[in-house]
Amino acid sequence: MNRLGPGARGTLIGVNSLLIVGGLLVAWELLVRLLLSERYILAAPSAIVDRLASRSDLYARALLVTLREASWGFLYGNGAAMLLAMLVALFPVSERLIQNLALVVFCLPLVATGPVLRVIFGTSDGPQITLAALAVYYTTFVSLVVGLRAIPASWADLVASYGRGRLAMLRYVRARAAVPYLVAGLQVAAPAAVLGAMVGEFTGAERGMGVLVIQGIRSLDVVATWTVASLATVASIAVYGLAVAFGRWLSPGTPPLLLTARPNRKPSAATLWISLGMAALTGLLILLMWQISMDWLNLNRFFAKRPGDVWEFLVTHANARSHREQVFQALGSTLGVTLPGYFVGLMVGLLTACVFELFPWVRRGVMPVAIALRSVPIITTAPLVIILLGRGGASLITLVAVMTFFPTLIACAQGLRQVPGQVVDVFNTFAAGRLRILVLARLPAALPAFFAGARIAVPTAVLAATVAEWLATGTGIGNLMALTYSTSNYGLLWSAVVLLTAVSVAGYSLVVGLERLVLSQVAPEQVVG
Repeated sequence: MNRLGPGARGTLIGVNSLLIVGGLLVAWELLVRLLLSERYILAAPSAIVDRLASRSDLYARALLVTLREASWGFLYGNGAAMLLAMLVALFPVSERLIQNLALVVFCLPLVATGPVLRVIFGTSDGPQITLAALAVYYTTFVSLVVGLRAIPASWADLVASYGRGRLAMLRYVRARAAVPYLVAGLQVAAPAAVLGAMVGEFTGAERGMGVLVIQGIRSLDVVATWTVASLATVASIAVYGLAVAFGRWLSPGTPPLLLTARPNRKPSAATLWISLGMAALTGLLILLMWQISMDWLNLNRFFAKRPGDVWEFLVTHANARSHREQVFQALGSTLGVTLPGYFVGLMVGLLTACVFELFPWVRRGVMPVAIALRSVPIITTAPLVIILLGRGGASLITLVAVMTFFPTLIACAQGLRQVPGQVVDVFNTFAAGRLRILVLARLPAALPAFFAGARIAVPTAVLAATVAEWLATGTGIGNLMALTYSTSNYGLLWSAVVLLTAVSVAGYSLVVGLERLVLSQVAPEQVVG
């Protein structure tokens, strides 16, 4: 295949992809007709096509509404991510503060965020666009920060020798080095924007694909549910393809990876105190922003709780002990499925990226399936997985692993390609095979991207578990938040949100600590502070 020209190679890749997709559709049709025809859990592709043909106007209007909301959310979210990343590059001392604030916002459970946004924006598209923006900004921000730091010290010294400052460094060096990482972030963000818009539509919108999903589930219309899920999947893959095409246009070549000497630098007591002070400042700012935003919007204290209300509910209230037991028991149940699913998703994502690197033809065939698994809305995936695996931990672990898998796969696949060409040439000179190059060169080079994906996956895993619990399992803190919202027990709801957010931040911090430990040995240019 390497002897083929670019045009012929592209045609062959297209034919292979069509054959694989066609085979999967035939297998899907036979599975439904021969084995699942009496179970009513999966609609056949032919039934989905018939439904689309008979109600084409309805689905076309809903799809256009969702895509418009997702597009605005994509623009707003990624615009905010780029702005925050540039601030981090220009003012490195602000990185931890910005990272922490962005992480806390990203960790807010959609179960609670959606209804609050609906109260603020009413029946407009505001909640859908906001949730779509929240779903995309963090993944792009984390990837972009990694890319902006991925420059050799010699480049920074060269710019400084000409008397140029951080702005020139950002414009002429860091921005260009960050392009591949920006592309990777946008590829993850594209389908996430569609998911965010659909989740926003669940909170009481009048139009869109999310509204059709709710209607299909409530009426037990399996064909309608899978029709919307299939349409959303195709739309998500299409926007992912647009992001890939944009990335190829934006980055005509692969930039070289950087090889730097490990600096002789040890953590000092001052660094520790600065970290603790920054964490305390972040917590104080979050509490102030929480209190001020609620008061400024004049939201009713009955459902819009302030920090003091949560403190009273968990600490000073007469029934505070029972409140704490209820919340922590549900939180323990959620963590019991989130952690295994998180690690399974990470490992499968890393191993899949390695397989793609060893066997490029597998990448061309399996990548569309991987995109589809991430693009299918979890609200349609969760009932099917639970029916197949039961309501126990296995189904939740599977859902969390699926939601963790895709960002890890994209990040690792991108990282494995960042080996300098000179390094590969040296291995080729000694006739080293792909496996040896993968183990000795590509995997070390991919570690920064792997940890970037692992950090992004922490809040994603928590969100996947809570959303699944909210929808179907009847266990965990996600289910507790859904019950408290339906019974107007907003004190318990906000307390659960605070604890869940704190757990996500703690998990993220653990990954950051492990990342610093590993990268300080193999990629010191990626370590700051």
